[in-house]
Amino acid sequence: MTELTTDHVEINGLDIAFRRKGEGPPIVLLHGFVGDGREWGPVMDELSDRFAVVAWDAPGSGRSSDPPASFRMPDFADCLAGFIGAIGLGRPHVIGLSFGGTLALKLYRRHPELPRTLILAGAYAGWAGSLGAEGRDQRLARTLEFAALPPRQFVEAMLPSMMSASAAEDRQAELAAIMAELHPSGFLTMAHAVAEADLRDVLPRIEVPTLVLHGERDARASLAVAEDLHAAIPGSKMVVMPGLGHMSSFEAPEQFSAQVRSFLQEQPG
Repeated sequence: MTELTTDHVEINGLDIAFRRKGEGPPIVLLHGFVGDGREWGPVMDELSDRFAVVAWDAPGSGRSSDPPASFRMPDFADCLAGFIGAIGLGRPHVIGLSFGGTLALKLYRRHPELPRTLILAGAYAGWAGSLGAEGRDQRLARTLEFAALPPRQFVEAMLPSMMSASAAEDRQAELAAIMAELHPSGFLTMAHAVAEADLRDVLPRIEVPTLVLHGERDARASLAVAEDLHAAIPGSKMVVMPGLGHMSSFEAPEQFSAQVRSFLQEQPG
């Protein structure tokens, strides 16, 4: 097993940082909008025994550059496509959590030749697509209120909705530390991007194997959101993980990774 490495690459004028671990078929991990690629560390440890696992820091997060304020989901998807090509991943399995799930769908819409499979965890077809206009507006307004808070208060406001109340204290503390280092401008850009996105039209056109993976106690993307994705994507599989919250991959990486591994082992080639 190869050790964890960190690197960066320039894509369309943006410096994109990433972590890589393992050898084998490639997996790209797309994080949510309250953190960065560090959120995937435990999952990378779990899956790197037989996969080449790559977690990027999306533009506006972690060690990556902040994009222009006008950056929206098409721009994130094109940057991701350029990133996949630049580091030679070919056709990777794509796993997206929350905002990252919307990004995975946008990647498929704009570059359908790239994803080998899609795994959508706590995902949305964009807030506009999954929450409706009123739900989107309420979610965005609340998010913008939280974004204006000092880092400690921001974490206190956002953290309870990210994992279940029974999540281990060390998991909560680690996520809180990552969240406290967010880029204010990048966070706002990602929030507007996911809020404006409506990807319902692409769901019936998805032709790659797709897993909708959902935490039973997800307080941000309801079970109905996941069921709508599953119903609209032909041949998709849906798994609900008991007791887990929105960031199921961080709350229970072993359980999350076992579901990913099982799904990928079912795929030909």
